Amino acid sequence: MKTYSAKPAEVEKKWVLIDADGLVVGRLASLIAMRLRGKHKPSYTPHIDCGDNVVVVNADKVVFTGRKLQQKKFYWHTGHPGGVKERTMEKLLGGAHPERVVTKAVERMMPKDSPLARKQMTNLKVYAGAEHPHAAQSPEPLDVGAMNAKNKRDK
Repeated sequence: MKTYSAKPAEVEKKWVLIDADGLVVGRLASLIAMRLRGKHKPSYTPHIDCGDNVVVVNADKVVFTGRKLQQKKFYWHTGHPGGVKERTMEKLLGGAHPERVVTKAVERMMPKDSPLARKQMTNLKVYAGAEHPHAAQSPEPLDVGAMNAKNKRDK
């Protein structure tokens, strides 16, 4: 018996639509990262992009467990002396680009320093509202909340 290795021409990519309204960020991000890499398929090959295209809508309505909205902080440095800045998750979600919360969560669950992971991240489309411009691809909806009771929380 030989080990099967998928070829790039043999990979069939699907489009998946996920409504993130009321979903827990970490659980959602791990599921999206698995879909982007293609680990849910039996023909998964680590060095080939065999994942699906994922469209996430309502990214501004994701929820966090515990007190992460107030306590989780992100730091960055401006490059000047004493230039360490911080922002809470609450400010990020209430800011101009709330979809970046989901994008960064998924990005941090992908393999680090990998050209393949960067290419797979281009297959992720995240939108803050309910509309998306990918209706022509007819993405099939994926109900993440129904997969596990812990995936969905009431605000």
